[in-house]
Amino acid sequence: MRPSGITKRGFLLGLVAITLPAIASQSPSCRCLPGDACWPSTSTWNAFNQSIDGLLMATVPLGTPCHAPNFDEEKCKAIKDGWLLPDEHYKTSSSIMAPYFGSCDPFYPSSEPCPIGNLVQYAVNVSKPEHIIKTLEFTRKYNIRFIVRNTGHDYQGKSTGAGALAVWMHNLKDIEVKNWSDAHYTGKAAKLAAGVQGIDAFEAAHKEGLRIVGGECPSVGLAGGYSQGGGHSALSSRYGLGADQILEWEVIDGTGRFLIANREQNADLYWALAGGGAGTYGIVWSMTSKAHPDGVVSGLNLTFSATEISTDTFFQAVELYNAHLSSIVDEGVMSLNFLTNTSFTIAPMTGPDIPLRRLESLFQPVRDGFDRLGIHYTYQSEEFDSYLAQFRTQQAPIEVGIAQYGGWLVPRSVVQENNSGLTESIRSVISNGGIFTTVAINVSKRVSGDVHNAVLPAWREAIAHVVLSTSWEWDDHDYTIAAQEKMTNDFMPSLMKLAPKSGAYLNEADFRQPDFKTAFYGENYDALRQVKAKYDPHNLFYGLTAVGSDEWTVSSSGRMCPVVSHDEL
Repeated sequence: MRPSGITKRGFLLGLVAITLPAIASQSPSCRCLPGDACWPSTSTWNAFNQSIDGLLMATVPLGTPCHAPNFDEEKCKAIKDGWLLPDEHYKTSSSIMAPYFGSCDPFYPSSEPCPIGNLVQYAVNVSKPEHIIKTLEFTRKYNIRFIVRNTGHDYQGKSTGAGALAVWMHNLKDIEVKNWSDAHYTGKAAKLAAGVQGIDAFEAAHKEGLRIVGGECPSVGLAGGYSQGGGHSALSSRYGLGADQILEWEVIDGTGRFLIANREQNADLYWALAGGGAGTYGIVWSMTSKAHPDGVVSGLNLTFSATEISTDTFFQAVELYNAHLSSIVDEGVMSLNFLTNTSFTIAPMTGPDIPLRRLESLFQPVRDGFDRLGIHYTYQSEEFDSYLAQFRTQQAPIEVGIAQYGGWLVPRSVVQENNSGLTESIRSVISNGGIFTTVAINVSKRVSGDVHNAVLPAWREAIAHVVLSTSWEWDDHDYTIAAQEKMTNDFMPSLMKLAPKSGAYLNEADFRQPDFKTAFYGENYDALRQVKAKYDPHNLFYGLTAVGSDEWTVSSSGRMCPVVSHDEL
């Protein structure tokens, strides 16, 4: 049960607000909320709806049938059964997959109401650029918070906000495979509309004998936060990050201009959109991405239980696996490794353009080491004729973000020079209830090639992107808050101390990350802020931890205001 009078979101916003080095202005420049005198009248909303072809959608929280006064037992059961799957959420214009930023779930008592809370108030089901342009004009005129929403895959809470009007990009599904030639790339490309999800792109590319870099979760929207934030993939050690694939953007900026951005035209905007974070510089209408020739893909899975061996043996196995990562990923392989206090799992290790015999040869030193340690493991390997076939078979469905998250990029120098220190960090996390996940890849400049983007430079030196997580308890609010404190104050410092000058993947990190400007954007931050000022001069675009977000604060009521420094008081 959550404490009386305190919503999950209310507590969260309080945590966020107190970390900011300023206080909220009470001036009219604060964004309007429902109930304020500045909030548009019903007739004004109706007129706006007519101007956008009747595509305005009022938010009804997904969990509504599970709560009074709208409780419906049959509908509620169906919602509960599907709540942990992305499909339930991305089909809506408001539901967010990270419960920390939500307002109504089906698991707290049905006698309690289902508030809109931190969900967007309205969304526009976009079908043409004019809908976005009119929405920008409306939010600016009435001083309403503006949100870009696609699927709701969002650990950082950027695609939701109290009292907000969102543009919902999910139903833009056009895909065009084309030939591309410029000074930097010649080959096949795919133009993907903003709502195209990973599996859509994989299937379209497969029909053309191609493969496209996309996330491990099939429902992630490729042109949204994935590519704009960097985007790791099972194909990344072969081709680079998602952001490294981008050839061109179509984008509506904060002034309502429809722009083409590539390396020759609006090159600064092109640079910022590829790795500098989503929902910050403009609303992407489409992106054109490199498409690569398909072919053989091999994969393997391995798991063993920690309960059948000693603790020391378990961590010897972990250290042995990490010691071999460089030689594996440098051959074009990606490996996903999940560690808990009861298990070790690789699921999967993916080798694009690598025959199975070669992949198994690369992995054999690890298996030999496990055998010497007396570990009994379950092992499966297979060769496929395409990436889509391997993806469907070996990359398991991923649940929504039901956890508290942290993340850090581990340089290969740590594995080479301080592998024991990494093992101790892993031990401290999983021995205290955390989950330690490594996405082992090589996205160095040698792999990424001729690119021009705002990807955090620490990616180029990394051997792994580490994701830390703790379990989520739907009915224990105090546990959730304590787990978030543990993430920020205990787990993350134990990892960061190994490479304090590295950084974090901005899409999969702690939303309370200290000095997020340096951790998420590094040396690119100042240049990114200049790009934002140029293309969003009215400061319409905001997202927690996004570039420029430190200039705003959000109170426990959801009110968003510009900050006033103490020097100005």
